Amino acid sequence: MINMNISDSFGPNAHFFRPGVMQAQIAEVGDEILGSKIDEDYLDYIHPHWRQYKAPAAYQHFLLGILYAFIFFMGTMGNVLVLVAFFTTKGLRTPSNLFVANLAIFDTIMMFKLPFFVMNSVVEGQIFGKIGCDVYALAGAISGMGAAITNSAIAFDRYRTIAFPLDGRLGMKAAIGLAAFCWVWALPFSVIPFFEIWSRYAPEGYLTTCSFDYLTEGKPTQLFTITIFVWAYIIPLLLIALFYSKIISHVREHEKMLREQAKRMNVKSLSQGDEKSAEIRIAKVAITIVFLFICGWTPYALIAILGCFGDRNLMTPTFSMIPAVACKTVACIDPWIYAINHPRFRAEIQKKVPWLCFFSTNPKSSNSDTKSTASDATEAKAEAA
Repeated sequence: MINMNISDSFGPNAHFFRPGVMQAQIAEVGDEILGSKIDEDYLDYIHPHWRQYKAPAAYQHFLLGILYAFIFFMGTMGNVLVLVAFFTTKGLRTPSNLFVANLAIFDTIMMFKLPFFVMNSVVEGQIFGKIGCDVYALAGAISGMGAAITNSAIAFDRYRTIAFPLDGRLGMKAAIGLAAFCWVWALPFSVIPFFEIWSRYAPEGYLTTCSFDYLTEGKPTQLFTITIFVWAYIIPLLLIALFYSKIISHVREHEKMLREQAKRMNVKSLSQGDEKSAEIRIAKVAITIVFLFICGWTPYALIAILGCFGDRNLMTPTFSMIPAVACKTVACIDPWIYAINHPRFRAEIQKKVPWLCFFSTNPKSSNSDTKSTASDATEAKAEAA
């Protein structure tokens, strides 16, 4: 009865909703309300927007729990394999690969949230209450913002390596400093809402996940949402676009120079060299990871902006769970994309876990392995110098 009164007080009239799925999720008399299984002491942390909807069916929680369990298994295995290969193989411990390892650490943090989600799905709420919600959201914030700025660092490293191969490569000390900066970047706006200094963390969607509070009315919430949107999404995205646009521009100029040189020498074409080809190939893999990052985190960014400034009628619990699944899926896919496409990582992982058949080497990749080895050797010489 308490929940029905809340629904009547805060729920928008039916005519504000488009007919169909979104309107169908609005609770009616006799329906079980979303959040009805949550302790009354915790209801204050749940925005009334969510408490106007029908509770999801048990099978919806079950399917999401199964999906998250699969993502957890695959993502944890992939990220751990990348980290083990990096830390146990001297030839892989290069400045460029340090950023990949840093990204794997952030993605692993994201993966370790998922068992809590599975338990939350079982109880259809927050199994550990407010502190569980806050820790869950804190891990997601650190992972998300850290991955964003690490992708920017990867783009910067690729730009320096490709555009200035002789004197532009980052040394190991510079790479460690930049990786540490990524953690410094991720922490402030993750910790501030955790201690409720500015904004707070709150349940969202099916109330089994938690994130920044982007629904509470008022200027402080709007200002915090805009700040997070710029800090965690816009700035890293602009840096990524800047560095990769410079890479594309450099590659085009380099190819133009080779064509002109070939024309003067009266030959068909000039090879760019094994090392240059290897670096460009690795840059393509990095661009793929960045593309996945954009696909994974753009929905979340749009949900936050929609919830804070847009039409909340569009934000049904089911619709709001899609961005959460997207960002966790990206954190799962990242290591597999890099490990499968990077010859040295693929070879080392194959040595350590030979039963992973898709990491097996083949004749076509042997030449690529040689190129990558030569590239890594060149990097090592540059660091020693």
